[in-house]
Amino acid sequence: MESEKLSVVENSAAQNNLEYFNSPSKGKRDFLNVIADIVGFIAEEPLARYSVVVGTDSEFVGLVNTSTKLSAGGASTNGNGYSHKKEGMGTANFVSVITIHRVGRHGRYFWKRMPAVKTFDRHDRMLKEAYFSLDVAHRLTAELRDKLKGHFYDFEIHLDIGQNGPTKDMIQEIVGMITGNGFKARIKPESYAANKVADRYV
Repeated sequence: MESEKLSVVENSAAQNNLEYFNSPSKGKRDFLNVIADIVGFIAEEPLARYSVVVGTDSEFVGLVNTSTKLSAGGASTNGNGYSHKKEGMGTANFVSVITIHRVGRHGRYFWKRMPAVKTFDRHDRMLKEAYFSLDVAHRLTAELRDKLKGHFYDFEIHLDIGQNGPTKDMIQEIVGMITGNGFKARIKPESYAANKVADRYV
């Protein structure tokens, strides 16, 4: 299982040449275009304060036969025949976002979708959300470090977990993984990049 989790991030990094993000204002952007857009946005008002945030959200798809009315565990299905009540091994759609916010004013965001990723259960899905965010965060900060020449900005990773609901028992583990990689982590309800922006496109 661990090798499966790691391969998700490795594959993501290996396919950078095929990767693209979507910008509401500029359309399809590859990763270097996103970096250029962020740097350009900061250069418009270099004395302002900025916050860069990465977050990932996902939705379990499952593997329930559309011809059945109930899943094997007794969970009802939606109109497409997929169960969302009891989560087990199946697939999930993931969306990662990058936001750049000129604090107190406005910002921009970029999002990319990773469909049909194999997951084992909810815990595995939440870990993969964190892995995807870490992958983007490491590449993003490496590029911005070179391009911004020491210009200060806040950087956070937003997680779609919180004190309420089934993800509360995962907080210490996943937040620890993010902070252990040197990033600030925020959880719901403060993690808007994951549970608001990414949630629109998942």
